[in-house]
Amino acid sequence: MNERVKDLVSAGGFDRRTFLRTAGALSLAAPLGAFSASNLFAQSAAPAGELKKIKFATNASAICLAPVFVAQEHGIFKKYGLDVELVNFGASTETLLEAIATGKADGGVGMALRWLKALEQGFDVKITAGTHGGCSRLVALKDSGITTLSQLKGKVIGISDLASPGKNFFSILLHKEGIDPVADVEWRQYPGELLQLAADKGEVHAIADGDPKAYFWLQDPKYVQIASNLDHGFENRVCCIVGLRGSLIRDDQPTAAALTRALLEAQDWTVAKPEDAARAFLPNAPKGKSVEDLVGVLQAQTHNHNPTGADLRQEIALYAQELRDVQVFKNSTDPGAFADKVYADVLSA
Repeated sequence: MNERVKDLVSAGGFDRRTFLRTAGALSLAAPLGAFSASNLFAQSAAPAGELKKIKFATNASAICLAPVFVAQEHGIFKKYGLDVELVNFGASTETLLEAIATGKADGGVGMALRWLKALEQGFDVKITAGTHGGCSRLVALKDSGITTLSQLKGKVIGISDLASPGKNFFSILLHKEGIDPVADVEWRQYPGELLQLAADKGEVHAIADGDPKAYFWLQDPKYVQIASNLDHGFENRVCCIVGLRGSLIRDDQPTAAALTRALLEAQDWTVAKPEDAARAFLPNAPKGKSVEDLVGVLQAQTHNHNPTGADLRQEIALYAQELRDVQVFKNSTDPGAFADKVYADVLSA
């Protein structure tokens, strides 16, 4: 193996950010077929000895969590000494977090703006990494004439549930635009599959929802995007986060670190080989969608944005402040203290 590649690989993983910058240059200098993103990852063999059994909770319908399935299918978990059983909890946040906190699962990945309010209630779950940005969108029918947030004052926004990440995030954006998200707009709940029908019937003026549905709505020219969680100053903010049970971090920090590193490496794999992530998600994709369609969704998200440590703590504190501003968090919640309480730096411990 080229010495520069050896420098990237170690028992605990490799310098992820260096890899993405370096792999392309190595492939140009190496003989044909000697290097690629996929075969470089594959050169790290699973460690000897018995694998640590882990139960990991996820939402199989969320394409932004496809890297979790990449880690399973491509041996990344095993590389870090883990035998991971994936458990699909769907979008049931409270059930998922309770499962992690009570030891029924060892960890999971979910949307920050769905999890943080629940974590304010005191679940024994710690956030160890961010996985990506993007995947929430606010869309409207083109015929409505609505193209900006300011035009939503006095309007009705359709959502899938009253604690949805979309409602929480776009409440923050509306607040920043000077619109009271409690008094100046109406949030109306519909089952997810009926949101488009509600818009077509004129019952709502806009829809706040997530990918892959929202991404594919925009492939229809009758829809326009008003905003997403990758604009209006949120271009470099994390969307989904890794949460591990507090007792795992306290009692077995090496396993907590290994699980976090495996998930971050799966994010790198997704950036380098989005087709692999798309194939891993394909069985759960909307009917009729191809690998190429799903690659488009993944590349519209920022899977190279994976804050840990102090960077992660800062992003959590910002969200806590913003959620307090829009009356989702209690007024008594201190954003900095909250961030200190719910995040854990397992990689530098």
